[in-house]
Amino acid sequence: MNQNQSAAYGSIAEVIKERRSIKQFKPEPLPEGLLEELLDIAVWAPNHGLRQPWRFIAFQGEGAEFLGDAAYSFLKRGAADPEFAAKRKGYLSSIPLTVIVVIPEDPRQREWDEDFAAASALVQNFQLAAWERGVGTIWKTDPYIYAPEFRSKIGVKPGEKVIAMIHAGYPEIIPASRPRKEAAQLLTVVDSYPESGIVE
Repeated sequence: MNQNQSAAYGSIAEVIKERRSIKQFKPEPLPEGLLEELLDIAVWAPNHGLRQPWRFIAFQGEGAEFLGDAAYSFLKRGAADPEFAAKRKGYLSSIPLTVIVVIPEDPRQREWDEDFAAASALVQNFQLAAWERGVGTIWKTDPYIYAPEFRSKIGVKPGEKVIAMIHAGYPEIIPASRPRKEAAQLLTVVDSYPESGIVE
């Protein structure tokens, strides 16, 4: 590894540690072409057999209002507090960009697991690439992504699974970091042949 490669790896580690989930965004839209740029980075996620099992539906501008209305149609029926449904609609409508990541529901368990894992890696790639450019994101899996009416309205096809709703925009508030449990507390290293299997 040369010095330039080492510096690049260092910057990746910093971006991973510095990234935050952003819930409050400034109203200004993202620059034209940035969405495609970030997705072109994200699709370099590892995926078995290069299946590239994902596709994307993006909402911005008036599309964000449509997304808010679609969620509201679901929420207002089941919400114990109607005010919550209205607030959620307003929140979704105000987000500069929301990207829906979907994969096919492969009937084969192994392929389903591989595709889900690959798409999850893609979402992380997208978040990190966005953060590097000063754009905040949050990965959401709200209840309405399972509702047939909502899914149909936003263009999710039968036989597809929504992996993520990624909200994105310039951060209004960046939260402080929260500590993670040290890996050493969760790590089992096997460096000899265990005659009786691994016993924790």
